[in-house]
Amino acid sequence: MIMMMKRLIIIAAIVVVAFVLGRLAVRAFMNLLLGGTLFGGNFL
Repeated sequence: MIMMMKRLIIIAAIVVVAFVLGRLAVRAFMNLLLGGTLFGGNFL
């Protein structure tokens, strides 16, 4: 039972991290397509 809970907690943590990184990747990709930068400036 304890092993199952530990596994569920680890899977939940991985899902949260993947969700956050996925959102950042989509935002960076859209920013690239729109010609902006992630940092708000224009460094070119």
